[in-house]
Amino acid sequence: MKKRYAMKTIVLLVVTALLVFTAACSSGKSGGSEPGATASGSPESSQTPGSESASPANGSFDWKQYSGQEIDVLLNQHPYAEAIIARLPEFEKLTGIKVKYSITPEENYFDKLTTALNARNGNPDVFMTGSYQLWEYAPAEYVQELDSFLKDPSKTSPDYDLNDIYKGILDGDRWDLVPGHPVGTGSLWALPLGFETNVLVYNKRALDSIGAQPPKTFDELIALGEKLNGWNGDGSYGVAVRGTRSWATIHPGYMTAFSMSGAKDFEIQDGKLVSKVDSPEAIEITKKFAELVKKAGPKDWTNYTWYQASSDLGAGKAAIAFDADIFAIFQGSKGASKEAGNLGTAPPPIVKEGQAVGANEWIWSIAMNNASKKKDAAWLFMQYFTGKEHTLWGATQASVFNPIRASVWENPDFLKRIAEFPGYEDTFKAIIDNTSIKFTPQPEFFNTTTEWAAALQDIVTGKSDAETRMKQLAKDINKRVERIRTE
Repeated sequence: MKKRYAMKTIVLLVVTALLVFTAACSSGKSGGSEPGATASGSPESSQTPGSESASPANGSFDWKQYSGQEIDVLLNQHPYAEAIIARLPEFEKLTGIKVKYSITPEENYFDKLTTALNARNGNPDVFMTGSYQLWEYAPAEYVQELDSFLKDPSKTSPDYDLNDIYKGILDGDRWDLVPGHPVGTGSLWALPLGFETNVLVYNKRALDSIGAQPPKTFDELIALGEKLNGWNGDGSYGVAVRGTRSWATIHPGYMTAFSMSGAKDFEIQDGKLVSKVDSPEAIEITKKFAELVKKAGPKDWTNYTWYQASSDLGAGKAAIAFDADIFAIFQGSKGASKEAGNLGTAPPPIVKEGQAVGANEWIWSIAMNNASKKKDAAWLFMQYFTGKEHTLWGATQASVFNPIRASVWENPDFLKRIAEFPGYEDTFKAIIDNTSIKFTPQPEFFNTTTEWAAALQDIVTGKSDAETRMKQLAKDINKRVERIRTE
């Protein structure tokens, strides 16, 4: 699932992009810069970059410096991975590095990855990961910190421009390894490939049928969603949200609303993590979310995943989805679904008047195996496929939505491409400054959020009232995390 649009920044980014493009067109040789775009917390870890071959004697950067090496890459089946695979020939030609890769469907991917990392044999050298997974991998020393590479001018292209990556996105991959401390502190453990924010994606036909505009508050969303039940015949309904007993139910629309209500998942007290899901703010927003599902959600909500919510929107079954912004692109592109051309995007509904509008995010990133024996070659792969040239190519020629770099969000070819999706650019600009990972990093994340989803199911289905169930959830979570120290 980063930021700024000041005019000076825009001008600087455009000039930089033109200079990089000119350099690429004038020479086909590898050298001290990234290939140009085509038209189309705690102290740093003591882990150090690989030393399988020497850096250039003069300390300058050279894309060919590890030519002849071979690296292994593990990819999750995703459009971001498809963009990487499509561009491997260019990377191999530029660097002389051979890339072996395997690609695995997401339902099996993380099991395969965890097994491979636990072997500590260096294979794969590079892998895709979500930020939440880093809260397990980094403390287990599965992951190589990256700051030492970024600070070495012989290993990192002078054109890489880390500051071009939106801060809220980059910070999602940075953590000091102390449970309870927020992301954005300590070492950088991965580089983002792309991300999703969580917003409202709505069917314009549905809203027009009752003369409505996209809701601005959560109460308006509930009321509008209820009015839209049956908007497109039997089985159609107001608002699609996820509902399975999984961490994936908590992190999109629910966590976005939860954070905007002022609620928190944890606080540190006396050196321990303490669950705050039983706070007044947490209970109140959970009541409202349950009301939304009961009044306007799908009848079989407890079976709803990312796929069901997205599919219902595209099929004209759901009038609105409170979920990933890329629903608007993957369902709204010409020929992609029945409702393509009818979908619009709006910011998530605020819970309190006057608050900053933002969202929880999901980030797909690439990380380096700490056991890799080819870290320097792996680093060239990582910076190439998160650099300006590839990110721009992926956003304009492939399906890299959302791109991580501010320069791409100012690129006229990209803006022209997303202009066919009403409200997409405006929504992004309205929320990006307050879009970040809203969860508290801690190694029991997947277990605690799965328990959270079970509690939400109990509340929605009427097995328990919100106050009683959230207080019990807090006790259950505290028991699960009691062994975790924050000092």
